Amino acid sequence: SLPRTASLSTASLVSRGHNRRAGRRAGRATPVTRAASDDEQSSSLTWTLDPTTLETSRLIYATAPALDHARDGHPESNARVPAILDALLDANLTPEARPGELALLNGFKPASAEAVMSVHTKNYVRGLDMLAKTRAPLDIDASPTYLTTASYKEALNGVGAALALVDAVVLAARAREALSGAAKLAPAGFGLCRPPGHHALPRGAMGFCLFGTAAAAARHAQTKHSLGKVMIFDFDVHHGNGTNDIFRDDPSVLFISAHEDGSFPGTGKATDVGDGDGVGATINVPLPPGSGDAAALAVFDEVVAPAAARFQPDIVLVSAGYDAHWRDPLAGLHYRTGTYHRLCARLKALADDLCGGKIVFLLEGGYDLLGLSEGVTDSFRALLGDASGEKSDAIDGLVDADDAKVRKVLREATTTHQLA
Repeated sequence: SLPRTASLSTASLVSRGHNRRAGRRAGRATPVTRAASDDEQSSSLTWTLDPTTLETSRLIYATAPALDHARDGHPESNARVPAILDALLDANLTPEARPGELALLNGFKPASAEAVMSVHTKNYVRGLDMLAKTRAPLDIDASPTYLTTASYKEALNGVGAALALVDAVVLAARAREALSGAAKLAPAGFGLCRPPGHHALPRGAMGFCLFGTAAAAARHAQTKHSLGKVMIFDFDVHHGNGTNDIFRDDPSVLFISAHEDGSFPGTGKATDVGDGDGVGATINVPLPPGSGDAAALAVFDEVVAPAAARFQPDIVLVSAGYDAHWRDPLAGLHYRTGTYHRLCARLKALADDLCGGKIVFLLEGGYDLLGLSEGVTDSFRALLGDASGEKSDAIDGLVDADDAKVRKVLREATTTHQLA
């Protein structure tokens, strides 16, 4: 068991950026304390989880809705996380409805500028802060990626949620070391955070993204928890070019992206396998437009699983974008709600097999509020061991891409990376 420490004040457990309605929808966090890590890393934590929660939870989630990062009419809106929280409440997927299984992580701190500088240049981070203070609101690229006076702080808060979830999953794994069987496996983490991050480049913003959330979480896992090998799987419909470039020459991070070929930002060709020492640690699978459930699962079974087994990660991070859903207006893949259930169940089983269950999902895209909320809700069901809530496999008028085109892409990936 873990040593108990004094719990934080009630005020410190109020989720930053939560409005009253979103707070009611999310449910209250489980009463909490935390354990110090062996190297005293946890002494700086402001969030807490009690020992029982650390030992029993199947899923720990955090919210960073960035309510003040908003632009009227923009698809990356501040309605996204509240829509997810509403759907979770309607599905009885709250800590109150699932005590001992589902825990809300509150009280985390925003990431420091230094934490995001681990994956971005100092000039970019400082410059973004200055722009927010002196020139916002403005667009900072043609996507458009917008910046409000609150965006810099909201982006730091989103990264902070990701780092806290990595901490929580690692501490839960330590809390379960004396257990056996399935009880020994770490819980999954899920960050309902925005703005998204996987397009953010080392030197700049791009594609609605300000800071590389998953990239910063990967560096945090390595530097704070000595988890030397990190795998990032990106199932957003758009290629995670920022994450790709941040770790382009780094063999300690395996980056795999399955995305729609030809969609924004036009990168992610199968021939991009990394550079220098990182050659082979970047795997891009550009799927033909219209690819659906069968293609998504084939990518996992034929590319992700064997690549992960060869790499042997110490933790798995997932850039969880829900814009490959057939409802989404910004791209053209045909994932179904149940696709995300099947992908997330497979990913958790992979983490269970390879790294003691340590896996953290971080929200990226997803701009149709119904498709987004349904997809995330079904992901929660998968991570809690529940059946999919998808009502029917039949969707009128939805025709998936020709299987031969998908098979060609998969053959190129498996041949290029010697996975066959």
